[in-house]
Amino acid sequence: MAIRKILISQPRPATTKSPYYDLESKYGIEVVFRPFIKIEGLSAREFRQSRIQIPDYSAIIFTARTAIDHFFRLCKEMRINVPETLKYFCISETIAHYLQKYIVYRKRKIFYSETGQIQGLIPLIEKHNKETYLMPVSDAHDDTKASALDEKGLKYTPAVMYRTVSNDFTPEEKLDYDMLIFFSPAGVKSLVSNFPEFEQGEIAIGAMGQPTIDAVNDAGLRLDITTSPQAPSMAAAIDAFLAKNA
Repeated sequence: MAIRKILISQPRPATTKSPYYDLESKYGIEVVFRPFIKIEGLSAREFRQSRIQIPDYSAIIFTARTAIDHFFRLCKEMRINVPETLKYFCISETIAHYLQKYIVYRKRKIFYSETGQIQGLIPLIEKHNKETYLMPVSDAHDDTKASALDEKGLKYTPAVMYRTVSNDFTPEEKLDYDMLIFFSPAGVKSLVSNFPEFEQGEIAIGAMGQPTIDAVNDAGLRLDITTSPQAPSMAAAIDAFLAKNA
């Protein structure tokens, strides 16, 4: 299986230090960044239809930077003043630090999971069990995070603030790749939607995360690459695949 051109279904990295560029140099291949999906925020009018009143909540659970962006965007559009007393519970330190884009970090009560996983956040939420929690999510959010909270009997309100939609290809665009890498079920669905006559053949397909793997299988496609304890990142998984098939 000769691999010369790889499509990564994510936006192009902001810096040249991405491990995907290292793969280009190491194997003499071309890596193309072309998202199959894009994020659209709900309008204030759409969000009001959920009848969720943001000021009713004393704490927010953030599992992604996108959730932070759309929470503060909606608050601005609806002219909601975010109180200084609001508590923030973030799934990782990186996401917690992203809050600095919108608030004075040192003046807020911010908690985050040391492990970068929802399980690491649960003890902190349990400790502050008198708070009323709101969790901004997308219309196609990861149910595994919600399930982890549900299993512990934690009370929270999921609030859809943004949606994932297909990033349509133009008629001139060709799917001339030897490898396709996906990071969400929506990306796989976009592939099927944009290219209904797609036949995998010798094209290698990679997927990260069980929901994405399930989407690949449900679409009747062959999964060739995924992460593992030995290759925890997708770049590492691709590296291992290329080394094995060189």
